[in-house]
Amino acid sequence: MVSQLNAMVRAEGVVWLIDKKYIVKDVNTSISNRQAKHRGAMYRKSDSDDAQAIALAIINMLDTLPDACPNDAYWSLGQLVNRRDNIMRHRIRLTNQLHEQLCIAYPSYKVFFTDISRPTALHFWSKYPSQKYLKGKGVEDLREELVPVSHNRCSTKTCEKIIDTIRNDKVMDNEHQDARDVVTKGIVSDLQHYEKQLQEVDTELEKLYHSIGCTLTTIPGINITTAVKMLAEIGDINRFSNASKLAQFAGIAPLKLSSAGKGTDKASKQGNRRLQATIYFLAVQMIQVSSKGTARNPVFRAYYERRLTKGMNGQKVLICISRRLVNIIYGMLKSGTEYRMPEIKDSYTESAKNK
Repeated sequence: MVSQLNAMVRAEGVVWLIDKKYIVKDVNTSISNRQAKHRGAMYRKSDSDDAQAIALAIINMLDTLPDACPNDAYWSLGQLVNRRDNIMRHRIRLTNQLHEQLCIAYPSYKVFFTDISRPTALHFWSKYPSQKYLKGKGVEDLREELVPVSHNRCSTKTCEKIIDTIRNDKVMDNEHQDARDVVTKGIVSDLQHYEKQLQEVDTELEKLYHSIGCTLTTIPGINITTAVKMLAEIGDINRFSNASKLAQFAGIAPLKLSSAGKGTDKASKQGNRRLQATIYFLAVQMIQVSSKGTARNPVFRAYYERRLTKGMNGQKVLICISRRLVNIIYGMLKSGTEYRMPEIKDSYTESAKNK
């Protein structure tokens, strides 16, 4: 609550300063930490040290820092994305706890429920936290109960598998199983609560995404969840005068390190790590090939293979693809256009076929 209040105060302060015709810059934490390291203050943590590090960053990097983004739509988007990430972390933690309980109560539970956090599975665990609750339960009775929860996807064959698997399990009677059942029901209840929260957040995220008029989901491999993650970090694209500024902000633009006319490109340790990771993950998806041999994006796949044949490291090729994706994302956000799959040149097609 305190961190959310501080964020609201900062956002209101940014709006007030911009209204007063001041120039407000966005200083990433990695940049301020780097300035603190230069000052020898990296092991100290206080408001005055943070203020000095931010001031140095603005003095040294004023032209490269992006403008602050006080737009309420993007700020709200960021809050929803953070909320979604928190919900997902809680769900993972609770699912692991549920696995721990089910290993004892239902040793072969993975045979009939591969994903134990799905609505049908959660309903089953809430009604039957251990096998004793299933005594006298027939296949048709179980099917009649699970069909509405599963939206008619739970067949008689599935229910037969559940009953037969449980009968074949040899579970020793435990006098303290009732206590464990209480734990299982509590975990399931928490998971159902977070599932409802997740649906509400995803609904609001979809509304905000469409209200902004974004077209990023037209890129193969990008769904609304991935798109809003990028939008929450980028904010208003007008903060960046060109794609290179956005690449610097994301930490994807390489640094040229040279001496006496010789040098090499190194990955930047600055920039927005969350945005960098999202774009890099997208680059990995761009070069994926289906089981039928169809590339998700033939152009990026052909580029990836050409670079590999020339001896370039696969990770470096993905960074190059990430940089190209920044140009595409910047152009789409700036102009509001949809993604159009480029046509691959015939020479590239032939080389791909020969391989």
